[in-house]
Amino acid sequence: MTIKAIRMFDGGFMNQSFAFGGEEGKDAFDEQIIYRSSLQNFLIDTGKEVILVDTGFKPEFPVPAKKLGAPLYMGEKVADYMEAFAALGYKPEQVTKILITHKHPDHTDCIGYFPNAKIYIAPEDADAMKLEGENIVRAQYGEAYKNFPGAQQVTDGIWFIEAKGHTKGNSIVIAEDDGLFYMFHGDVTYCDAALKANKLSIVFEDKEAARQTLDRVREFIMQNPTVYLSTHCPEGYENLELKRVMKL
Repeated sequence: MTIKAIRMFDGGFMNQSFAFGGEEGKDAFDEQIIYRSSLQNFLIDTGKEVILVDTGFKPEFPVPAKKLGAPLYMGEKVADYMEAFAALGYKPEQVTKILITHKHPDHTDCIGYFPNAKIYIAPEDADAMKLEGENIVRAQYGEAYKNFPGAQQVTDGIWFIEAKGHTKGNSIVIAEDDGLFYMFHGDVTYCDAALKANKLSIVFEDKEAARQTLDRVREFIMQNPTVYLSTHCPEGYENLELKRVMKL
């Protein structure tokens, strides 16, 4: 199994109030404390299949301006999603599955560029996006995986896991390889510092579910050697490059 980052933005920042303020409120944290930000999604090459975890913005997406004091700035553009995908040496027709962690456009905008892909997504987010067609696989979380009660195995060693909160249909993906567990968590946290501090971001649709999900994610990481692959901070691709196991 080979896992690669599809990198779109880098060199950005987010403030502590945004990253940590989901439960106590933004005012409980310091807006002048900032963490690094970026944007990347991921590709899994199993040797038999090419699987994407999320897809980024379409090429015409307007790049947000850098603003002093902004709660989140993704950074400077590295590449459009499809440019970054192609730079890894793959063609769209090779992709067999796309595993969507949640409905937001920085995770879904390019799903239409992959003609042979089955798109796995939670029913709630499929409904929110009005996704229909034979290629849409509405997740069935019919079995437990480790400490997560709802999961679906999509192929050998890769699990699609119910993880509600950030959105009502939020999911995570875990891939097992060579004794490590690679966790593609979407936006369960926006930066690794929030995971370590046990803090929710300010972005969620169900706070109680988001708390339960974060608790389960942290429990999993404490029990299993996990490489934590974030979407919105550079530790996402750095952890992957170093095969760095998260310590809590």
